[in-house]
Amino acid sequence: QVQLVESGGGLVQPGGSLRLSCTASGSIFRLSTMGWYRQAPGKERELVATITSGGSTLYADSVKGRFTISRDNAKNTAYLQMNSLKVEDTAVYYCNAAPRATMAWGQGTQVTVSS
Repeated sequence: QVQLVESGGGLVQPGGSLRLSCTASGSIFRLSTMGWYRQAPGKERELVATITSGGSTLYADSVKGRFTISRDNAKNTAYLQMNSLKVEDTAVYYCNAAPRATMAWGQGTQVTVSS
């Protein structure tokens, strides 16, 4: 069973930046397409960015041009660099396999964008 641990969230002003990290146990991470998901209060969880094992990326329109997903397979870690943050980016952010979240969910990391 793969365990996922997200970190790097926090409180940031609009226009600010944060870098999230997701570390996975188990070698299957290196073979998996990974994604960053987010869930805002009262809303369904949504997939915002994906990266294949080879490094190809896809983004939701809402974050395209502002967020960058990357990974370091040697460290079993995926990253989400978030720039030009908006109030509507406020959510709990999770990583998991993508596009189907087949791994057990981690605890997530809270991102709050507020002035």
